[in-house]
Amino acid sequence: MMVSNILTTSLKVQLLIFLSLSNSFALGDLTKQEPIEVRIELGDKTGTLKFFPSTLELETGKLYRMTLINYSPEKHYFSSDGFSQSVFTRKVQVNGANGKPIAEIKGNIREVEVYPGNKVEWWLVPVKAGEIKDLKCTIPGHAEAGMVGAITIK
Repeated sequence: MMVSNILTTSLKVQLLIFLSLSNSFALGDLTKQEPIEVRIELGDKTGTLKFFPSTLELETGKLYRMTLINYSPEKHYFSSDGFSQSVFTRKVQVNGANGKPIAEIKGNIREVEVYPGNKVEWWLVPVKAGEIKDLKCTIPGHAEAGMVGAITIK
């Protein structure tokens, strides 16, 4: 009888450990996260060739809604090979003038072009930590004029 109780207790402990581990995986369901808002301005109304802010700090495993806003009078690119290889893109959402979505792009994104007076939402989850220093606008002369940045993923 005593061996039976020990065995039963051992099975109960194993079952509790299994259940607690199973629940910990469920807690990490990324589809249930509220996105962390990040706003980046591509240039400004006076034509300054710069990202505002020019440095970003993100964390792996968290959902971000990165809004790229172009207030300037010309188009700009948010381009980074290093960043595109370090994130899972859930979608890029294009909104109309009324703020309602008119298109979604899914898959690997390396570069986003935003036309003057518009904005785009990039929904992403960083999956690889590191220092990314290749963020730039790829329009000739823009990076050379200062439209560059860095992204840290922890």
